[in-house]
Amino acid sequence: MNLHEFQSKDLFRAAGIPVPPGDVATTVEGALASAGRFGYPVVVKAQVLIGGRGKAGGVKVVRTPEELSREAGRILGMNLRGLKVSRVLITPSAEIAREYYAGMVLDRRNEIPVLMVSPEGGIDIEEVARERPEKLLKIPVDLRGLPHYRARAAARFLDKDPAIQKKIASILRLLAGVYRERDASLAEINPLVVTKGGEVLALDAKVVIDDSALDRHPDLAAMRDLSAEDPDEIEARERGLSYVKLDGSIGCVVNGAGLAMATMDLIQFHGGKPANFLDIGGSSNPEKVEFAMKILTRDTRVRAVLFNIFGGITRCDDVARGLLTALDRLSVRVPIVIRLTGTNEKEARELLSKRGMTALSDMDEAVRAAIARAAEAA
Repeated sequence: MNLHEFQSKDLFRAAGIPVPPGDVATTVEGALASAGRFGYPVVVKAQVLIGGRGKAGGVKVVRTPEELSREAGRILGMNLRGLKVSRVLITPSAEIAREYYAGMVLDRRNEIPVLMVSPEGGIDIEEVARERPEKLLKIPVDLRGLPHYRARAAARFLDKDPAIQKKIASILRLLAGVYRERDASLAEINPLVVTKGGEVLALDAKVVIDDSALDRHPDLAAMRDLSAEDPDEIEARERGLSYVKLDGSIGCVVNGAGLAMATMDLIQFHGGKPANFLDIGGSSNPEKVEFAMKILTRDTRVRAVLFNIFGGITRCDDVARGLLTALDRLSVRVPIVIRLTGTNEKEARELLSKRGMTALSDMDEAVRAAIARAAEAA
């Protein structure tokens, strides 16, 4: 779950990380009132869940009420990569001397959190990693947190001033604490700035929370901005399905996240493109299967549907019943390829055969068939 900048800053502020003051406004009048409290110049920042807001015109420094009226009026309501801006963050403009990057991320390859810092802040860290890897320091962090000596090493990598290093090291330890205590998959400050007055501030903030941990954090779950999420993904989550819309043409209905990932990989391997990740889970509830089909039939890009079911806890016959119910109730005009194996496979095949449908056993064969049917329907 992505948090807005103002929400991420609230988490940082509560943890003791120095963050400039700021107010969220939904109207030009509200923006003017906030700026009146802070004094000019101020920064107007669109609050939408995308990166690159500055390049897209969603971040502006203004020096007068007239400028603020114009820019806040322009940004509020604007469309940034498909997301409508409904609120802006008003915050005092800082006199920046130096900009750095600091982020806690999950190293999936090594299965450990990593602190990443770079003296080149304010730009995409992916660009730094790709073009100037020597400007990026990575420090593994275990469950005990970020030790003082590693925080100091990272601070020395960023700044030559011992007094500034001490402030940076403290912020890095606090950042690692937010990452751990809030079950985040990302906690990022970009830029972390040193002002001309010698302050060290988190000028921007980005936090991504692991969805699987939200039950432990009802306060964070309440921050979820549903307006920024796909309606189908929201409804699927409410129905107990794991669904993520992608940009391919082959709709996938699979039981189990591992098998779902393997299915998408195999589709790519054979030259196709999956239209979604959809895991119906270990349940044998036919209603889940019916609803999965309802979601897929809404997606006009889907040219074929692939059912890939490995029956363990999930019963193949219940999946078949759900599919047949969906076909009775929905207008399904795309071809369906079915692969079933496992618990109650025989019963499932008998149910399908009564409707003139067959199920394959081999996963590769099923994937190739789905790609071929999608190509024919294109």
